Amino acid sequence: MDLYAENILDHYRDPRHKGTGDGATVSKEEDNPSCGDRITAHLWIEDDVITKIEWEGAGCAISQAAMSIFTEELEGKTTTEVLKIKKEDVYELLGVPIGPRRFKCALLCLHTVKNALAPQSWLETVEIADK
Repeated sequence: MDLYAENILDHYRDPRHKGTGDGATVSKEEDNPSCGDRITAHLWIEDDVITKIEWEGAGCAISQAAMSIFTEELEGKTTTEVLKIKKEDVYELLGVPIGPRRFKCALLCLHTVKNALAPQSWLETVEIADK
């Protein structure tokens, strides 16, 4: 258990894939008002594949570490694969028990990315970019 807790703290202190998203295909911001967590996901998508991901955010260690860990899983996946990811998959990535008071924190990463991939979101961006 301590090893997993250390992994959460490591990702919180040294988050992976943080960036401002300049030139991203789509960006989406979501928040967890009950806790104050906020995440913006920036995705670069080519031929339905996530080629790059960056994110910005603030909040508790669980929400920020979850996004950092989640981003490591996303590059190279198709949008279809990502949309099939379930909350249990995120819990498994985190490797620590998530109680009822923290599940929104842990799942903010999944919620944000799935909303960014909503068809009207990034397809409209691609259509505008192609004009």
